[in-house]
Amino acid sequence: MTFKNLLELFSDKGCQKVYIKRLSPNDNSKNQVYLGGSFEVINVLPIKDIIACDPGDWKRNRFKSKLDFYWTDEEGQLFPALEAQLILYPKYPEVRFSGFLKGSKGAPSELMTSRLDNRLLFLGIKPEGQIIGFVSSPDSEITREFESLKNLNEVGVFTEIAIIGNKIELDTKGQLIKELKRIHELGWIDSKRLDANRNILPCISSNCGGYTLEAELGITPNGYAEPDYLGWEIKQFAVKDFRKYSSSVVTLMTPEPTHGLYVEEGVEAFIRKFGYADKMGREARLNFGGIHKYDRVQDTTKLKLTLEGYDPESNKITDSSGCLALVDTNNKVAASWSFISLLKHWNKKHANACYVPSLIRKDAKLFPLSKQQYSYGNNIMLGSSTDFSFFLNQIGNGNIYYDPGIKLELAIEGGRKQNIKRRSQFRIKSGNISSLYSSYDIINLEEPI
Repeated sequence: MTFKNLLELFSDKGCQKVYIKRLSPNDNSKNQVYLGGSFEVINVLPIKDIIACDPGDWKRNRFKSKLDFYWTDEEGQLFPALEAQLILYPKYPEVRFSGFLKGSKGAPSELMTSRLDNRLLFLGIKPEGQIIGFVSSPDSEITREFESLKNLNEVGVFTEIAIIGNKIELDTKGQLIKELKRIHELGWIDSKRLDANRNILPCISSNCGGYTLEAELGITPNGYAEPDYLGWEIKQFAVKDFRKYSSSVVTLMTPEPTHGLYVEEGVEAFIRKFGYADKMGREARLNFGGIHKYDRVQDTTKLKLTLEGYDPESNKITDSSGCLALVDTNNKVAASWSFISLLKHWNKKHANACYVPSLIRKDAKLFPLSKQQYSYGNNIMLGSSTDFSFFLNQIGNGNIYYDPGIKLELAIEGGRKQNIKRRSQFRIKSGNISSLYSSYDIINLEEPI
């Protein structure tokens, strides 16, 4: 089998990304496979449920996550590895891959139990979260061809290759920049979106800036993760002036609380206790909002954002059962997010991300079908190699904050029924996005590529 044949096999199986790790002698079934000295790999590989293990024992304090993993042979036959999992050690930190041979009849046992240097582990990723693995020996044609390639993208311990249909894309960053330059040069674009069958549909809601950009990039709706183009997460954010792209607000994720009064007594009880009458005077409405930053009491809600089980000095998780919490003046938990739940949400962020500013204009007379148009800025932000510890660190220094939009609309006699809106948002200023990545660049699309 050749390197090209292998990539075609991954393509035939529906994989859109392939990650390749060069295995050292210690990367085997006995010692597990080392996947990096951070939690960056959870933004590369799709994970299933996360569990915390031995939360009371610092030496054994860790997370585990199952993978939907299959081995493939050269004929394309798949063999499930039901025990395959990632083990995340916060103490070091590091991540290891284990359980990949247990109970899998067609697994490459000879290669994965050996101590041969320069074996290659290939991991093909399907959009729905399945992972397909293959291993090549050091003296194989596949390995020789791979070693001859140049200018490949590196993501943590992996080399990354994207597959678009039958086309192999090695320089994903360069191709992304070319596409965004093309979109920038289009100027104003009718608001639109793609459905699952790639049909172009009009889009008239307030959040169509992202959908319009995704449609131009050919990104279809994906239930697994954030919008993805060649392995890059695409995040559009609104600005009022392309020259002031660093002062806008970007929503990172919107996880619902997992514990506290919010969960135990319900959202209505939470709003009635910590919410406030609508400041615009709208009838029979209670709100819960406002910027909540770490270790500061919020003026209106009187709640404070805290971190439990995290050491800000070492920037390490000290307790895998820890959480991010909103506490009242008596230190009672109003709402909290377990590290496990936040890790699962952070897993939807890619190791590589691109942030694109946009402008909107509305005029139903000039463009009646779309009713609004978008234009995308020349300065884009590219971040590579993120890690969950970066998120916790930026919570601790106040750059990331909780900015909810939760409301309770009470029933009005002869009118509306009671309605509750939930929206828990963690946000950051666009100028602070660089703090979430090990590598960060601002690219001016109007300069020569």
